[in-house]
Amino acid sequence: MKTKYLAFALVAGLLVTGAGFAGDKTVKVGGQLMYPTKDIVDNAVNSADHTTLVAAVKAAGLVETLKGPGPFTVFAPTNDAFENLPAGTVESVLKPENKQMLVAILTYHVVPGRLDAKWLWQMLKKGNGKAQLKTVQGDSLWFLANGDNIILQDAKGGQANLTVSNVMQSNGVIHVIDGVLMP
Repeated sequence: MKTKYLAFALVAGLLVTGAGFAGDKTVKVGGQLMYPTKDIVDNAVNSADHTTLVAAVKAAGLVETLKGPGPFTVFAPTNDAFENLPAGTVESVLKPENKQMLVAILTYHVVPGRLDAKWLWQMLKKGNGKAQLKTVQGDSLWFLANGDNIILQDAKGGQANLTVSNVMQSNGVIHVIDGVLMP
């Protein structure tokens, strides 16, 4: 997917905006404060838990897109999530010749709109504990209610837990997850 098309899809896609920024709070992620007045990239670069994700976003050429107006909902895997992939996976997808695969994986973690946890729970309630959203990459992610937790399930059946929700950004929201999802 070309970066221009990605930016267009993110802006023109399913735009779900929050009621406002008044209730947004500064949240600590990866030992650093994430400010709702900063964009996704400017916050993420400060998180010690997301250095692999930031390196991948840079390698994929998605920095400018994720600094754009959005809004974006990013399900952000931690460094530990990347470390739990099969040996050599991260190194392989970061190679320039695998950029297309890297872009597909990263954009699979992005949904157009500013979808907070309250909205996700409403969708889960409507779907009797299951909801499906189309990612920017083009495939679907499934969301499953598990008690008080939201589980994301990818197209291959892999799962990740939503561990930190509603990290508000000037151009969207980040939800931290403990797994890497594969299209």
